[in-house]
Amino acid sequence: VENSVPSEAKATDFSSSDRFYSPLVKSIAKQENITIQELDGLEGSGKSGRVTKNDVQNFLANRGSVQQSDTPAKPSATITAPAVQSMPNDRVEKMDRMRRIISDHMVMSKQVSPHVTSFIDVDVTNIVNWRNKVKNDFEKREGEKITFTPLFIEAIVKCIKKYPMLNSSVVGDNIIIKKDINIGMATALPNGNLIVPVIKYADQFNIIGLAKQVITLANNARTGKLQPGDTQDGTFTFTNVGTFGSLMGTPIINQPQVAIIATGAIKKKPVVIESDKGDSIAIRHMMFVSMSYDHRIIDGAMGSLFLAAFVEALESFDVNRTF
Repeated sequence: VENSVPSEAKATDFSSSDRFYSPLVKSIAKQENITIQELDGLEGSGKSGRVTKNDVQNFLANRGSVQQSDTPAKPSATITAPAVQSMPNDRVEKMDRMRRIISDHMVMSKQVSPHVTSFIDVDVTNIVNWRNKVKNDFEKREGEKITFTPLFIEAIVKCIKKYPMLNSSVVGDNIIIKKDINIGMATALPNGNLIVPVIKYADQFNIIGLAKQVITLANNARTGKLQPGDTQDGTFTFTNVGTFGSLMGTPIINQPQVAIIATGAIKKKPVVIESDKGDSIAIRHMMFVSMSYDHRIIDGAMGSLFLAAFVEALESFDVNRTF
């Protein structure tokens, strides 16, 4: 059946977009009847967010899968933002290209996935004590400081192996459960934007390997040295909203993934400790964890079970382990 995209909507006229597209991308777009709106909505993996040939081919592969399946009809109503009038004393700033890409991606995610967010708190005293014990030796040996991020990613990997549905994508009415575990880690850039480099095959690294991956990717992200492939093929995302002091957050799913986990700031709190000898109160290092997930395939029960497993992995951390 021939694609019935109206001629005026075809991506043959690029004058309506201020985004750069290479001649090859334009050629593919014209040949495949990709609209300029569809192109502008793609998250480019090239330098400065540029759309590459692979981005277009991945889009076509996913679009073809969706068209062949019995997908629910999209709402016909168009959502428009309310008009805002700037006042004489206001300052108007144009979004840079990366911020526009992030904005479009976040709006798209909310439209695609019905988000549910679950919360839980966790006692990370063992992890805090272990890091305090080994951080000096680690820095002397590796030349870098060890953060909590590789420890949290290690726990996420354990939980994904137990609940692989969290490591999946939805295409139409099909669920693609990913074999590879590629963990994206949201990284704040000096200019205030956000990028998500990906630790590929995260389950194949020990804690030293994960720490080195985290350090290298974070440094490359902040210095503009990431390669296009460094932000591709993520299957699950981790973000640490506690870096800047937030206790918890409601993160937006990084499409086409189905879940994202956020850790908050670690705070000392009085906690009731239960034992055979009775209850007592102790000062413990506590942290809130939140996880947003795609309610099309992840129900509250599975989301809660995953979070409970994450808590168990962190609270049972062996303070005597070596790195």
